[in-house]
Amino acid sequence: MCRGAGDARLINAILDVASRHGRLDVVHSHAGVQVAGRLDQIDVKQLDLSWRLNVRAPFLAAQAAMRVMAPAGQGSIIVTASNSGVQHDRQMIAYCTTKHAVIAMVRQIAVDFAGAGIRCNALCPGFIDTPFNAGFEHQMGGRRELERYIKQNIPMGRWDRPDEIAEAIVYLASDKSSFMTGHALVIDGAKSL
Repeated sequence: MCRGAGDARLINAILDVASRHGRLDVVHSHAGVQVAGRLDQIDVKQLDLSWRLNVRAPFLAAQAAMRVMAPAGQGSIIVTASNSGVQHDRQMIAYCTTKHAVIAMVRQIAVDFAGAGIRCNALCPGFIDTPFNAGFEHQMGGRRELERYIKQNIPMGRWDRPDEIAEAIVYLASDKSSFMTGHALVIDGAKSL
């Protein structure tokens, strides 16, 4: 999505919202892609796709938001990373690499703009029962094996629920997290511990 004209569409969409409403309080970058495979199983095109959607798009969104937020002296930027950004998942080199990069980017933005009143945090969910898990499901040999993996490897023994993630997003967007910046908020039932 974010190449050439796609870059411009993303940036213009954010700036258009700010223009229409006279302000921009929150930007949440949530799009991403999961490319499964080890170093010897993926090609450069797959790595580039992962990088483009998981790192470049949130970078562009944050950069566009900062044009509005910095002069206003306030704002919250939220980037969905993954618990894969705080741990390593076997046979997921592109996904883990980009999610680690996103967390590093969020922390750098936080340090650079904390004094300007801008907060930047990463949301790091674990397994949520959505089609996004297709890569893991395929890698593990089907739905039954993925369910078994979740029961055995997530200390809480279950999936994350969408409402749990939504509550975290609202928290990061709100003034309730007004002194929180540069944080990777992991919500994964202790999977990454």
